[in-house]
Amino acid sequence: MHITPQRVEAEYDWVRERAAVIVPLINETRDRLGDEFEVSVDTVDEEVYLEAVETVFADGDRAVNAAALIAILRALDVTDDYPGFVVDELLGRELAGIIAGDQPLRLLAEATFHYADVTTHGESDAPAGGTPTGGNTGAGADDPAGGNAGAGIDDLDAALAAGFQTRLPGWPWRASESPFAVDR
Repeated sequence: MHITPQRVEAEYDWVRERAAVIVPLINETRDRLGDEFEVSVDTVDEEVYLEAVETVFADGDRAVNAAALIAILRALDVTDDYPGFVVDELLGRELAGIIAGDQPLRLLAEATFHYADVTTHGESDAPAGGTPTGGNTGAGADDPAGGNAGAGIDDLDAALAAGFQTRLPGWPWRASESPFAVDR
């Protein structure tokens, strides 16, 4: 795999095109977490998601790392899936944290990744209503137009949902300044 500025841009485009899949996952995850913690959490629309994608990819250091993990997860497949369980979980958790930002959001996104992953089952790397951009060939490893319907795609979707839902406002505890800040 070779990560170039052009490859980062291609992965950015792919993540934007995936909005029809990721935005509902973000909202489903927020609904489930809100019920769990007995709070009301704002929903996210496509416009807000796309703005957050732009923000993440505007930070070159964050963008290159996110793009590399996205490319790996898009290409990842493991015969019989289960033996690869650890690697796709590790990569997905890491991607969610990179997207969310600094602590404590990073840790929350990593935890949320596992929560989102339980109910996320990817079928294809095609945008909703589209056709897959590649077979289950691993072509995505070196070709941003390639992809798979393999082991990594559901973890990629869960990572994007977890990372962006954590990064975006809408949680009551983030609506005001922390009471723990020392003000001198």
